[in-house]
Amino acid sequence: MLTAAAVAVAIAVVAVACWLVVREKLYQDVHDNLAGSPRTPFVPLGRQQNPLYCGSSAAAGLATVPSRGGDDHFNPQKYDYQFLLPDGTVCFLSSATKAVDIRSDDTALLSNPRPQQFREGSYLDGESAQVRLTPTSILRDGVQQPAVMITALPTSGVESSLNSLALLMAGLAGLGVIGAGFTGRLIARSALKPVDQLTDVVEHIARTEEVGTTIPVNGKDEIARLATSFNSMSTALANSRERQTRLIADAGHELRTPLTSLRTNVDLLIRSDAQGRALPAETRARMLGNMKAQMQELTVLIGDLLQLSRPDTPNPEAVRTVVPFHETVGRALERGRLRGPSLTFETDVRPWYVHGDPAALERAVINLLDNAVKYSPPAGTIEVSLRDGRLTVRDHGPGIPAEELPYVFDRFWRSPSSRQLPGSGLGLSIVAQTVRDTGGQVSLGPAPHGGPGAQAVVVLPGEPTEPR
Repeated sequence: MLTAAAVAVAIAVVAVACWLVVREKLYQDVHDNLAGSPRTPFVPLGRQQNPLYCGSSAAAGLATVPSRGGDDHFNPQKYDYQFLLPDGTVCFLSSATKAVDIRSDDTALLSNPRPQQFREGSYLDGESAQVRLTPTSILRDGVQQPAVMITALPTSGVESSLNSLALLMAGLAGLGVIGAGFTGRLIARSALKPVDQLTDVVEHIARTEEVGTTIPVNGKDEIARLATSFNSMSTALANSRERQTRLIADAGHELRTPLTSLRTNVDLLIRSDAQGRALPAETRARMLGNMKAQMQELTVLIGDLLQLSRPDTPNPEAVRTVVPFHETVGRALERGRLRGPSLTFETDVRPWYVHGDPAALERAVINLLDNAVKYSPPAGTIEVSLRDGRLTVRDHGPGIPAEELPYVFDRFWRSPSSRQLPGSGLGLSIVAQTVRDTGGQVSLGPAPHGGPGAQAVVVLPGEPTEPR
């Protein structure tokens, strides 16, 4: 409907403009034709072989209309000549001349002589005409008298042509509007077909909750961009649900082991008490110690899961403050020394200030140090350096096989060679997520220069002096 309305307006404007231009051209041609008509249609003027048919005009200034007939040498069908005398008498050159409607001010040209004058007029029968008034003189009854020669050219043909043109344009405009509406409907249905598909897919997802459904994308227009954006959103939702499902499954798997051990120990204690056979004090103390360790493992695992429950992408609305990262590294080193009292820490920590979450950054550094402590040999050395926003943590342990490097930051991933060591496989995932949220980069690889151990590198944007 909008397309048809727009086309209708455009056609109407063009048709009216065309009709006005043609009208102006046709009337200009009539005017030019009339201006080029002879000013003396009979030769010689006033001689008897050119008789004049004169009659008295009525009070309104209208001449008597003789009947037109026959062929006249001085009035070939193109122009109609007549003369208006000062007393209002109208004279004709031929009985076949059509009388023009005389106006009361036509004789004013005699008192105010001008070469010629044009005006709109009509014949006595109502037919429209263009009229030229020219001052002249005629010989009547042997007396030379001033007169106004009236030359008329009918314009009924022009009006008929304009009416026909108007009807033709109206018909073409109607056909154009109908055709535009029909074509616009076809084009709109074709162009909006992806929107219908998109609507169907959205309704399907809302009804079945089956995310990941996509629609075909054709072209590069706005509809194609909308379809591409929807496909990206649907794929992202499917990936998010898949990660959520995998996280729940992995968390359940990791929680099952300590919970099973706790339940076994608790059942054993309850059974021994119920049967009245108390366990040896040493065995009971060992079981309680195992239960405490398993509860601590559960506490750490739940804390890691809460940390990972945050979105994968940085939250622009999260509270961020200026963090003296060198102080964060210092506090993490103190806790690392407590966890590895037999290890040597070589440190080179220089001031660096970043924008981020202080608690999350400290947790990330502690996880890196815990990872280094876990894999360091007894009495080994851990090298920690912070220079220009580049934090490196290197241990001298067995290192990481090259085929395992792509998975070190995956959630719940643990190297087959370290399955017997404590941990949930979430520490490095938390490090990677925290560094990404802060706008930095993290990597883990073999020690430089082919030395033993592994080296973790964290690069955070910031500056060496505290921002004001």
